[in-house]
Amino acid sequence: MIKAVLFDLDNTLIDFMRMKRNSCESAISAMIDAGLKVNKEKALKLLFQLYDKYGLEDKKIFQKFLMKVTGKIDYRILANAIVAYRNVRSSYMHPYPHTDYVLIKLKSKGIKLAIISDAPKLKAWIRLMAMRIGNFFDVVVAYEDTGQLKPSSLPFEAALRKLKVKPEECLMVGDLPQRDIKGAKKLGIKTCFARYGNPKEKSNADYEINDIEELLELIK
Repeated sequence: MIKAVLFDLDNTLIDFMRMKRNSCESAISAMIDAGLKVNKEKALKLLFQLYDKYGLEDKKIFQKFLMKVTGKIDYRILANAIVAYRNVRSSYMHPYPHTDYVLIKLKSKGIKLAIISDAPKLKAWIRLMAMRIGNFFDVVVAYEDTGQLKPSSLPFEAALRKLKVKPEECLMVGDLPQRDIKGAKKLGIKTCFARYGNPKEKSNADYEINDIEELLELIK
Protein backbone atom coordinates (compact mmCIF):
# COMPACT_ATOMS: atom_id res chain seq x y z
CA MET A 1 0.00 0.00 0.00
CA ILE A 2 1.36 3.42 -0.98
CA LYS A 3 1.51 5.76 2.01
CA ALA A 4 3.74 8.46 0.50
CA VAL A 5 4.59 9.91 -2.91
CA LEU A 6 8.00 11.49 -3.46
CA PHE A 7 8.29 13.99 -6.30
CA ASP A 8 11.21 15.47 -8.14
CA LEU A 9 10.54 19.17 -8.78
CA ASP A 10 12.00 20.44 -12.07
CA ASN A 11 10.41 18.90 -15.19
CA THR A 12 8.17 16.79 -12.96
CA LEU A 13 5.95 19.43 -11.36
CA ILE A 14 7.11 22.44 -13.38
CA ASP A 15 8.29 22.67 -17.00
CA PHE A 16 11.68 23.95 -15.86
CA MET A 17 13.63 23.71 -19.11
CA ARG A 18 10.97 25.56 -21.08
CA MET A 19 11.02 28.29 -18.43
CA LYS A 20 14.82 28.42 -18.45
CA ARG A 21 15.17 28.57 -22.24
CA ASN A 22 12.50 31.24 -22.75
CA SER A 23 13.88 33.32 -19.87
CA CYS A 24 17.39 33.10 -21.33
CA GLU A 25 16.19 34.03 -24.82
CA SER A 26 14.59 37.13 -23.33
CA ALA A 27 17.78 37.98 -21.43
CA ILE A 28 19.94 37.67 -24.55
CA SER A 29 17.53 39.87 -26.54
CA ALA A 30 17.59 42.47 -23.77
CA MET A 31 21.39 42.53 -23.77
CA ILE A 32 21.44 42.99 -27.54
CA ASP A 33 18.89 45.81 -27.26
CA ALA A 34 21.16 47.42 -24.63
CA GLY A 35 24.09 47.42 -27.09
CA LEU A 36 25.79 44.03 -26.81
CA LYS A 37 27.17 43.05 -30.23
CA VAL A 38 26.48 39.31 -30.52
CA ASN A 39 24.54 36.90 -32.69
CA LYS A 40 21.50 35.82 -30.70
CA GLU A 41 21.64 32.09 -31.51
CA LYS A 42 25.39 31.85 -30.89
CA ALA A 43 25.01 33.79 -27.65
CA LEU A 44 22.23 31.50 -26.44
CA LYS A 45 24.35 28.45 -27.24
CA LEU A 46 27.28 29.91 -25.30
CA LEU A 47 25.05 30.72 -22.33
CA PHE A 48 23.85 27.13 -22.07
CA GLN A 49 27.42 25.87 -22.43
CA LEU A 50 28.21 27.97 -19.36
CA TYR A 51 25.18 26.51 -17.58
CA ASP A 52 26.52 23.03 -18.40
CA LYS A 53 29.85 23.99 -16.84
CA TYR A 54 28.64 25.90 -13.77
CA GLY A 55 25.15 24.46 -13.18
CA LEU A 56 21.64 25.60 -14.01
CA GLU A 57 21.32 27.34 -10.62
CA ASP A 58 24.43 29.54 -11.00
CA LYS A 59 23.60 32.98 -9.61
CA LYS A 60 26.23 34.86 -11.63
CA ILE A 61 25.81 33.19 -14.99
CA PHE A 62 25.22 36.46 -16.86
CA GLN A 63 28.38 37.97 -15.36
CA LYS A 64 30.32 34.92 -16.55
CA PHE A 65 28.66 35.23 -19.95
CA LEU A 66 29.62 38.90 -20.33
CA MET A 67 33.19 38.22 -19.24
CA LYS A 68 33.40 35.46 -21.86
CA VAL A 69 31.98 37.66 -24.63
CA THR A 70 33.47 41.06 -23.89
CA GLY A 71 36.08 40.54 -21.17
CA LYS A 72 34.26 42.93 -18.83
CA ILE A 73 30.92 43.47 -17.09
CA ASP A 74 28.78 46.36 -18.33
CA TYR A 75 26.27 46.77 -15.51
CA ARG A 76 23.70 48.46 -17.71
CA ILE A 77 23.69 45.43 -20.01
CA LEU A 78 23.76 43.05 -17.03
CA ALA A 79 20.78 44.77 -15.41
CA ASN A 80 18.78 44.56 -18.64
CA ALA A 81 19.48 40.83 -18.81
CA ILE A 82 18.46 40.15 -15.21
CA VAL A 83 15.24 42.16 -15.42
CA ALA A 84 14.20 40.49 -18.68
CA TYR A 85 15.06 37.04 -17.34
CA ARG A 86 13.05 37.53 -14.15
CA ASN A 87 10.05 38.97 -15.95
CA VAL A 88 9.74 35.96 -18.25
CA ARG A 89 10.58 33.46 -15.51
CA SER A 90 7.73 34.71 -13.33
CA SER A 91 5.25 34.15 -16.17
CA TYR A 92 6.23 30.45 -16.28
CA MET A 93 5.92 29.82 -12.54
CA HIS A 94 2.95 27.49 -12.74
CA PRO A 95 2.77 23.70 -12.48
CA TYR A 96 2.02 21.23 -15.23
CA PRO A 97 -1.70 20.85 -16.03
CA HIS A 98 -3.69 18.78 -13.48
CA THR A 99 -0.97 19.03 -10.82
CA ASP A 100 -3.12 20.90 -8.29
CA TYR A 101 -5.97 18.43 -8.75
CA VAL A 102 -3.69 15.42 -8.29
CA LEU A 103 -2.08 16.83 -5.14
CA ILE A 104 -5.48 17.60 -3.63
CA LYS A 105 -6.74 14.07 -4.36
CA LEU A 106 -3.61 12.46 -2.92
CA LYS A 107 -3.84 14.52 0.27
CA SER A 108 -7.54 13.65 0.60
CA LYS A 109 -6.53 9.96 0.63
CA GLY A 110 -4.18 10.60 3.55
CA ILE A 111 -1.05 10.12 1.42
CA LYS A 112 2.04 11.97 2.56
CA LEU A 113 3.84 14.09 -0.05
CA ALA A 114 7.49 15.05 -0.35
CA ILE A 115 9.86 16.84 -2.73
CA ILE A 116 13.35 15.49 -3.36
CA SER A 117 15.27 18.07 -5.40
CA ASP A 118 18.90 18.72 -6.30
CA ALA A 119 18.10 22.45 -6.31
CA PRO A 120 19.18 24.73 -3.46
CA LYS A 121 16.57 24.70 -0.70
CA LEU A 122 15.48 28.34 -1.00
CA LYS A 123 15.07 28.11 -4.78
CA ALA A 124 13.03 24.92 -4.42
CA TRP A 125 10.72 26.59 -1.91
CA ILE A 126 10.42 29.75 -4.03
CA ARG A 127 9.30 27.68 -7.04
CA LEU A 128 6.81 25.73 -4.94
CA MET A 129 5.32 28.85 -3.38
CA ALA A 130 5.28 30.75 -6.68
CA MET A 131 3.26 27.87 -8.13
CA ARG A 132 1.03 27.92 -5.00
CA ILE A 133 1.56 24.24 -4.27
CA GLY A 134 4.12 24.45 -1.45
CA ASN A 135 1.61 23.83 1.31
CA PHE A 136 0.70 20.40 -0.09
CA PHE A 137 4.10 18.97 0.87
CA ASP A 138 4.95 17.50 4.24
CA VAL A 139 8.68 17.42 3.50
CA VAL A 140 11.09 19.15 1.11
CA VAL A 141 14.54 17.60 0.83
CA ALA A 142 16.98 19.80 -1.11
CA TYR A 143 20.72 19.78 -1.68
CA GLU A 144 21.64 21.40 1.66
CA ASP A 145 19.90 18.65 3.65
CA THR A 146 22.44 15.95 2.73
CA GLY A 147 25.12 17.62 0.59
CA GLN A 148 24.52 14.88 -1.97
CA LEU A 149 22.84 14.88 -5.37
CA LYS A 150 20.60 12.10 -6.64
CA PRO A 151 21.13 9.18 -7.31
CA SER A 152 22.84 9.13 -3.91
CA SER A 153 20.60 7.27 -1.48
CA LEU A 154 21.00 9.99 1.18
CA PRO A 155 18.29 12.39 -0.10
CA PHE A 156 15.82 9.51 -0.37
CA GLU A 157 16.73 8.22 3.08
CA ALA A 158 16.23 11.70 4.50
CA ALA A 159 12.73 11.90 3.01
CA LEU A 160 11.79 8.45 4.31
CA ARG A 161 13.08 9.33 7.78
CA LYS A 162 11.16 12.61 7.92
CA LEU A 163 7.95 11.05 6.58
CA LYS A 164 8.34 8.01 8.88
CA VAL A 165 7.58 5.53 6.11
CA LYS A 166 9.29 2.43 4.72
CA PRO A 167 10.72 2.28 1.16
CA GLU A 168 8.10 -0.25 0.01
CA GLU A 169 5.36 2.17 1.11
CA CYS A 170 6.57 4.90 -1.25
CA LEU A 171 6.37 5.85 -4.91
CA MET A 172 9.02 8.13 -6.44
CA VAL A 173 7.96 10.27 -9.42
CA GLY A 174 10.67 11.90 -11.53
CA ASP A 175 11.87 12.72 -15.04
CA LEU A 176 15.53 11.67 -14.83
CA PRO A 177 16.18 7.91 -15.01
CA GLN A 178 19.83 8.19 -13.92
CA ARG A 179 18.95 10.29 -10.87
CA ASP A 180 15.34 9.94 -9.76
CA ILE A 181 14.65 6.36 -10.84
CA LYS A 182 18.08 4.87 -10.15
CA GLY A 183 18.36 6.53 -6.74
CA ALA A 184 14.93 5.36 -5.59
CA LYS A 185 15.44 1.80 -6.84
CA LYS A 186 18.58 1.48 -4.70
CA LEU A 187 16.36 1.55 -1.60
CA GLY A 188 13.50 -0.52 -2.95
CA ILE A 189 11.19 2.44 -3.53
CA LYS A 190 8.64 1.95 -6.32
CA THR A 191 9.34 4.25 -9.25
CA CYS A 192 7.28 6.20 -11.76
CA PHE A 193 8.84 7.96 -14.77
CA ALA A 194 7.30 11.34 -15.71
CA ARG A 195 7.65 10.89 -19.45
CA TYR A 196 5.89 14.22 -20.11
CA GLY A 197 8.97 15.93 -18.64
CA ASN A 198 11.54 13.90 -20.60
CA PRO A 199 9.95 12.24 -23.65
CA LYS A 200 13.05 10.64 -25.21
CA GLU A 201 14.67 8.73 -22.35
CA LYS A 202 14.43 5.02 -21.57
CA SER A 203 13.36 4.89 -17.95
CA ASN A 204 13.54 1.34 -16.52
CA ALA A 205 10.94 2.54 -14.01
CA ASP A 206 8.17 0.39 -12.55
CA TYR A 207 5.59 2.70 -14.14
CA GLU A 208 5.49 5.48 -16.73
CA ILE A 209 2.98 8.30 -17.08
CA ASN A 210 2.35 10.81 -19.86
CA ASP A 211 0.23 13.08 -17.66
CA ILE A 212 0.52 13.60 -13.91
CA GLU A 213 -3.20 12.80 -13.58
CA GLU A 214 -2.39 9.16 -14.40
CA LEU A 215 -0.85 8.89 -10.92
CA LEU A 216 -4.32 8.60 -9.42
CA GLU A 217 -4.95 5.38 -11.34
CA LEU A 218 -1.64 3.92 -10.20
CA ILE A 219 -2.33 4.62 -6.55
CA LYS A 220 -5.82 3.08 -6.57
